Amino acid sequence: QVHLVESGGGSVSAGESLRLSCAASGVNFGLFDMGWFRQAPGKDREVVARMFWTGGTDYADAVKGRFTISRDSAKNTVALEMNALKPEDTAVYYCAARPRFGAQFDYWGPGTQVTVSS
Repeated sequence: QVHLVESGGGSVSAGESLRLSCAASGVNFGLFDMGWFRQAPGKDREVVARMFWTGGTDYADAVKGRFTISRDSAKNTVALEMNALKPEDTAVYYCAARPRFGAQFDYWGPGTQVTVSS
């Protein structure tokens, strides 16, 4: 059974950094794609970064060059390193998983709040 739990959110000032972590039980990274998504107040949820079962990654244009997704197979965790944070990065951040070749992300964590003040 897949279970995802995020941690590491908080409140920071613009320009600072945060590292989010997702504890992913029941997930074999060789068989699952992992993703970080976010939802700001009044907006739709959007993809931030994805790491595929192959190890490949992609990023939303808004975070390219500032955010990095990584995984640790020994600890079964997925991280999102966020640098040079901007107020527009303020959102609830979610970790998600989908089986490889799957059409959509089926498994979601409860989310963690990130607030960036100017």
